[in-house]
Amino acid sequence: MSAVEIAIERGTARHDRAALERLARRARLLSWLSLAWMTVEGAVAIAAGIVAGSIALIGFGLDSAIEGLASLVIIWRFTGSRIHSAVAEDRAQKLVAIQFFVLAPYVAAESGRALLSGNRPDETLVGILLACGSLVIMPVLGIAKQRIAEQVGSAATRGEGRQNMLCAYLAAALLVGLLGNAWVGAWWLDAAVGLLIASVAVKEGRQAWRGAGCGCVSAPPDLAAHEKSGCCSTSP
Repeated sequence: MSAVEIAIERGTARHDRAALERLARRARLLSWLSLAWMTVEGAVAIAAGIVAGSIALIGFGLDSAIEGLASLVIIWRFTGSRIHSAVAEDRAQKLVAIQFFVLAPYVAAESGRALLSGNRPDETLVGILLACGSLVIMPVLGIAKQRIAEQVGSAATRGEGRQNMLCAYLAAALLVGLLGNAWVGAWWLDAAVGLLIASVAVKEGRQAWRGAGCGCVSAPPDLAAHEKSGCCSTSP
């Protein structure tokens, strides 16, 4: 290889590293924004759910707490030398996936208990307003993160984006349950939404664990072992 070719190759590598680091900063910023919202959302949802006796609202708050942990994982993943580490990507991917599985058993058990006991949650305006806020904020963050994930080839980042989108879907379902209970006394919708939260969390957790759906259009050039990160996994 000639001196000119070596210089071009080194220049390209430096450019790729700089581009990756810019994307990493964006990923961290989005995760910090998510963490701020999830802290407020989780605290308000759990408090309002306890007051109203709403399993779905409590489950929604716990989901917010778990998403907040996922944001911390992504912040860790894209800080310092870990930006260029396939090992850090693999660990982050698994940590994000595990957090989906943490949520499901509690919400499923409590929802089943509420259905069997006929527990009737109270009306909650706070919960309704919170669900509306999540419907607006979460899709914006989720889509932005999934776009960055496709550019850097990060299954962990895409998993966090999926959690944000899941939060938006669950906010819509939660809103249906809360309004149904408030308007027509359909108390059972609350527990039904709780079961939906649990089932979707398991499905998303399995996909996140496998790195399913992660775009690998422009995988980080510095990761020699990138294919081991799970992002480009071809396992079923």
